[in-house]
Amino acid sequence: MHLTINNTSNATSIQNGHRNQLLIMKICAACHKDLPKESYSKKQLKLDQRRCKVCITNNREVQEPPPQQDNNDTADDDGLVKLLDSMYLDGEKKISDEELFKQPPPPEDCPICFLRIPNLNSGWRYQLCCGKQICMGCYYAPLYDNQGKKVDNKKCPFCRTPPPKTSGGGMERYKKRVEANDPIAIYNLGCYYAAGENGFPQDYPKALELYDRAGGLGFAAAYNNIGYAYDFGKVVKVDKKKSTHYYELAAMRGNVYARHNLGYFENMAGNIDRALMHYMIAVKGGYSRSLNSIKDLYSNRQATKVDYAKALQSYQEYLSEIKSPQRDKAVAYDNEEYRYY
Repeated sequence: MHLTINNTSNATSIQNGHRNQLLIMKICAACHKDLPKESYSKKQLKLDQRRCKVCITNNREVQEPPPQQDNNDTADDDGLVKLLDSMYLDGEKKISDEELFKQPPPPEDCPICFLRIPNLNSGWRYQLCCGKQICMGCYYAPLYDNQGKKVDNKKCPFCRTPPPKTSGGGMERYKKRVEANDPIAIYNLGCYYAAGENGFPQDYPKALELYDRAGGLGFAAAYNNIGYAYDFGKVVKVDKKKSTHYYELAAMRGNVYARHNLGYFENMAGNIDRALMHYMIAVKGGYSRSLNSIKDLYSNRQATKVDYAKALQSYQEYLSEIKSPQRDKAVAYDNEEYRYY
């Protein structure tokens, strides 16, 4: 499979309390307010149908998770389709090759160790309290006081804010980040609606609207996820032209997953030179799957030895920018949780 979607992730990083200081929420499934334990039954908890007294009184409907859709299924809501089409048309313009194949700037450095943030999703964590992206080395590292003694490392490594005492407190922080137009917080919210997680009802149309908002604020992964929706027919109809458009928007903003997908499209169309250019840019961004794709092109005599050597060199240069002993210690502790390349 060619497709790589930015999973909920770092985005999913808020799924567990240790990762992003936001616990699984016991909230009203209609208005999302925090609920006391005694206000819902175990059956309601399992079904994600618990509601507060206000919503029960107002007879507010709780959206049930939609049935699984085939790739070509579309939403019944024509308004959503028109909205997404208008977003596409508003943003669509002829993207020149000069714009498309320009190497995007690298992501920001970790605000603690000042090393480049890895592109791999598991290589960094988003901190809900301060909105910072922290590399996994700094996230994992024990903290010390001025006397060299270890201190509580459950606090945010950057702003030293302790985790919220209640799930409601975590939600309040989350709302503030969204209201402040924090693109990662908005993107994460879209991921929760897409998957129906963390107390949110499954609502893929709502997720796409949030992705578009986050993408407009500069978070490239959001555009990659819209490209995925059009690529595989998630709620909207399969439309490869629109899918390519959103992958291009994401790739030009530095998303290596979208860049790899564009390379795959060109490869399948027989445009090897263009595929190779996309793969090369993704490799410089640290995406190993694109390196393997260039290796395959070389094995099939569709790329030269010089091309493959250049790709290997670019990948090694990327590793030299992101590797550190502290990040390696984190990986040694838990490779799945803290892997960064």
